[in-house]
Amino acid sequence: MKKKKIRVVIAVILSVEDEMIVRLVAEMTLQSQGYRTLSAGDVDEALLLLRSPQHIDALFTDIYLEAAPLGGCTLAHQAVELRPDLRVLYATGNAATDQMKSLFVESAHFLPKPYSDEQLRDSMQGLLAA
Repeated sequence: MKKKKIRVVIAVILSVEDEMIVRLVAEMTLQSQGYRTLSAGDVDEALLLLRSPQHIDALFTDIYLEAAPLGGCTLAHQAVELRPDLRVLYATGNAATDQMKSLFVESAHFLPKPYSDEQLRDSMQGLLAA
């Protein structure tokens, strides 16, 4: 009798956050849920990863990056141009106005800061299941 190979697919999340501590905590939370993570501290770093052959399922980005106000929105648009199937989860500690949401890529999800580990987990699960 042949053994069936079971292929487990582990989602890869690119986390973009300019505050290192926040980025590390988010990565640890995602990793504890079984996700693989890549991280970047700014738009340029993130674009290098997005242009690489590395498989990436989702982009989790802060909207306001220090070097580029609304940089997370700009990054997400560039990211989905490079990878049309990429899922996007935005986060910010600022109010998400209708004007800001109009800058979101289609089908993106939003997570307000501060968020708990459970909120990040649930948001990522919802994003990947959509």
